[in-house]
Amino acid sequence: MTTRGGDSGTGYCPLTENDNQWPSVRQFNVFLANRMGGLLSVVRRFEISEVKIVSLMVIDSADCAIIRIVLSEPERAREIFSQANLPITESDLLVVRLPDNNQPLLGIFKELLQAEVNINYAYPLMVGPKGNAALALHVEDLELAAKTLNRAGFDLYTENDLESGDHLA
Repeated sequence: MTTRGGDSGTGYCPLTENDNQWPSVRQFNVFLANRMGGLLSVVRRFEISEVKIVSLMVIDSADCAIIRIVLSEPERAREIFSQANLPITESDLLVVRLPDNNQPLLGIFKELLQAEVNINYAYPLMVGPKGNAALALHVEDLELAAKTLNRAGFDLYTENDLESGDHLA
């Protein structure tokens, strides 16, 4: 497991602003009217800044869209959203390094099923820390999911892993 500051360890430490005792990554949920150019407007704000888009998912409907976005510098990202007057919420995700085997998702999902942790949704990071493939998971019980995956030997990333810039290498 990767802990705050990029150190490897076996225990949990405070990792997010909410002082969680498990590794998590903030996801921003941006609410937009479903209009031509809306997604471009959001993406442009980060592409011209030092804040990098780590992962992006769009949930679209006829009237509105929700952009779920993970960014390399959450505090700076919050400022950018505020300056743009964009309505957002934040939620915590687990980001799991995909193991180097033929069935990387199977092991993760089996462990969570055995622990009876419901996965609300999942999506890949464009490039994970240190170039590793990684999966973002929004789960019903973040603490139980983190403990379960940690016990099973999976690497969990934190916001500091995303901020380091290693994911761009």
